[in-house]
Amino acid sequence: MFYPQISVFIFGLIIGSFLNVVILRIGKKTLAGRSACVSCDKTLSWYELIPVISFLIQKGKCRGCGEKVSWQYPTVEILTGIMFLAIYNLQLTVNGNEFIQLSAISYKLLIPVFYLWTIFSILIAITIYDIQHKIIPDSLAFIFAGLSFLGLLFLGTIPITTLNLLSGLILATPFALLWLVSKGCWIGLGDAKLALGIGWFMGLTDGISSIILAFWIGSIFGLALILSSKLPSLFFKDKNFTIKSEIPFAPFLILGMVLVFFFGWDVLGLKLLVSSW
Repeated sequence: MFYPQISVFIFGLIIGSFLNVVILRIGKKTLAGRSACVSCDKTLSWYELIPVISFLIQKGKCRGCGEKVSWQYPTVEILTGIMFLAIYNLQLTVNGNEFIQLSAISYKLLIPVFYLWTIFSILIAITIYDIQHKIIPDSLAFIFAGLSFLGLLFLGTIPITTLNLLSGLILATPFALLWLVSKGCWIGLGDAKLALGIGWFMGLTDGISSIILAFWIGSIFGLALILSSKLPSLFFKDKNFTIKSEIPFAPFLILGMVLVFFFGWDVLGLKLLVSSW
C-alpha cells in the first residue's frame, strides 16, 4: 500500500538539503553552482548529497579531507521533512480524503499546502541563520512578509478584516520602537521585519499570542543558560553568559508562531475578547 506521507517526508528532506545551501550561501555568493566541502572545497558528487543518508554513510565526515560535517545539515533536512509532513497531515485533517483524491479540485487543495511549505521553509532558514550569525537576512524576512500578505489577500489564510490587514504593522511597530530607542542594543531591526510577516500570516490575535509565547520561552531559555553557566559543566562553553548576553530572538518568535499555528494556543484568551467586541 502506498502512503503519500512517505513521499511528503522525502520531499521535505530534499527541500531541507536545498535550505542548507541557502543558509550557507545567502549574502555571500549565488545559489547556483555545485556544492562543495566548506573545508577543502572539494566538489561533492551526487552520492555525497543524498539527504541524511550520505551523512550517516560517511559518518559525518568529508570523503576528501576527513573534516567533520556539521550536524546542521541532517538536522535541517529532518526538521524540514517533519514540518512538511505536519502541514500535509493538517490539510488532510481539514479536508479529509478529498485532499488525496486525483480529482478536478485537487489543485485547489494543493495550492495552500505548497504555500505553507514555502512559508515554513523560509522560517527554518531564518531560524538557523539567526542562530549562526545573530542576524535575520532582509531578503528572507521581506519574502516572508510579502508572501504572508499575498496569502491573506488571495488565499484566505486568515479572514480579511481591518485588524488583520494592519496586523503586520501593529506587531512590527513595538519591535521597531525598541530598536530605535535602544539604538539596536535591546533588539534587532530584523525582529521587527519578522514580526511584520508573522502579523500578516497569523492575524492580529494569533500573532500577539505567538509573540507573547516567544518572550515567555525566550525568558525561560535565557534564565536556564545563566544558571547553566554558573554550574560546572563540560558541555557549556560560555561561562560568562549573563542577562546582558546576546541571544538570537528569531528562533523564539518562529517557535511561538509554530505552536500557535499547529496547536491553536490562545495564551491570553484574545480570540474570545476580540469576538465579543
